[in-house]
Amino acid sequence: MNSATDKLLYQGHGSLRITTVDGKVIYIDPYAGSGYEPAADLILITHGHFDHTDTDKIKRRNPGCRVITWKEALAGGKHNVFDLGFVTVEAVEAGYNRNHNAKECVGYVLTLPSGVCVYAAGDTSETKQMPKLAEKHIDYALFCCDGVYNMDLAEAARCAALVGAKCNIPYHMAPGKLFDRTHAEQFSAPGRLIVADGEEIELSKQ
Repeated sequence: MNSATDKLLYQGHGSLRITTVDGKVIYIDPYAGSGYEPAADLILITHGHFDHTDTDKIKRRNPGCRVITWKEALAGGKHNVFDLGFVTVEAVEAGYNRNHNAKECVGYVLTLPSGVCVYAAGDTSETKQMPKLAEKHIDYALFCCDGVYNMDLAEAARCAALVGAKCNIPYHMAPGKLFDRTHAEQFSAPGRLIVADGEEIELSKQ
């Protein structure tokens, strides 16, 4: 795999690692799988549930590593934007179901220096903001679709259509499992891209 690309490692469940073309390492909702060896430059947490907050897995952190949780993301009663130089992170709405309070949950839109834009929806159901996200021309969007603690496959597909990303990846798809291919294959979003746990993909402007 060409090292001079942005990459996304799906670690399983709701856990992701993004490595930028310049070698900056971003973890989102650490908990599942493996691949936590590279030192972190940024750790993002969407909400406080245990299966999204296992920062102890990340043993190494580079100087200046930031940890941004839903608390910082929602500070001041608004969804905040963080320009860190190697990435711009915008907190967006999440929650809106019986298990996830919108005042304690966020998703994140990351814009990398390469121009690649990634949306990690976090644990959520449909939000009023999703149609507006289409204006961001997102390249890769990840949608939870377990249908137990969050929205089901049908609602996730509707959300994907609202957001309008070029590639739509199902994740957080089965309680207690890192990945469920049968479930993923039922995600009927346009531009569906199935990424298995432990699989790393190259990111490019779509």
